[in-house]
Amino acid sequence: MKQFKKDELLVKIFETRQEMGKVAALDIKAKIKELLSQKAEINMIFAAAPSQNDVLKSLAEDKEIEWNRVNAYHMDEYIGLSKDAPQGFGNFLKDHIFGLAPFKSINYIDCTATNPEAEAERYGKLLLDNPTDIVIMGIGENGHIAFNDPPVADFNDKKVVKPVKLDEICRNQQVNDGCFKSIDEVPTHALTLTVPTLMKAPYLFCIVPAPTKANAVYATINGEIGEVCPATALRLHKDSILYLDGDSSAKL
Repeated sequence: MKQFKKDELLVKIFETRQEMGKVAALDIKAKIKELLSQKAEINMIFAAAPSQNDVLKSLAEDKEIEWNRVNAYHMDEYIGLSKDAPQGFGNFLKDHIFGLAPFKSINYIDCTATNPEAEAERYGKLLLDNPTDIVIMGIGENGHIAFNDPPVADFNDKKVVKPVKLDEICRNQQVNDGCFKSIDEVPTHALTLTVPTLMKAPYLFCIVPAPTKANAVYATINGEIGEVCPATALRLHKDSILYLDGDSSAKL
């Protein structure tokens, strides 16, 4: 493993994505244990994407984590999918961790909500009433975090959760990830936690493998901090760690 800091962001680089996922899971486990030694329960936000498979697998298989003291949330969701659509982020997380560990509570964004603004307000209030302790996240091919694509990202957003229009790079990523057969099947809008909502959490663990993320990783670490690459916000957070594999770190 190699590691370095860029501004406030700690970067850890591994040869394989499997090693990356295992070490990230161990770091997250240690933080969960530390926080649960200080209070009765904690709140965690999870990203839903194939890039998270390795870390979620390691976490779900760990029988030492007291999941019954953890309340689970997710950070974004498509608008307009059916409740049982496998591409739904809530369903992805149910398959990869929410349905595999005994969480105290699991709090889903409703992908079938007919009033996205009202659903954003409902979920935002839930997050305000239950402050986040840990975020497990990734970075998109366009540098997005959650569904804060460059055209809609706002580092000073006043909203907690908001409806957004997805840009074409983001929608194509869903095809590249194998989640949809063509871009025509990918929803055009989604609900997302805003950048300030994610950055407000005390601890951020960002897991980013694969060659398709190499350009975004380079921009995250070497680009100017701002909404052109939303993931650069990580460099402003005092307890953020970025985990990379050999492929995603290839251009550093």
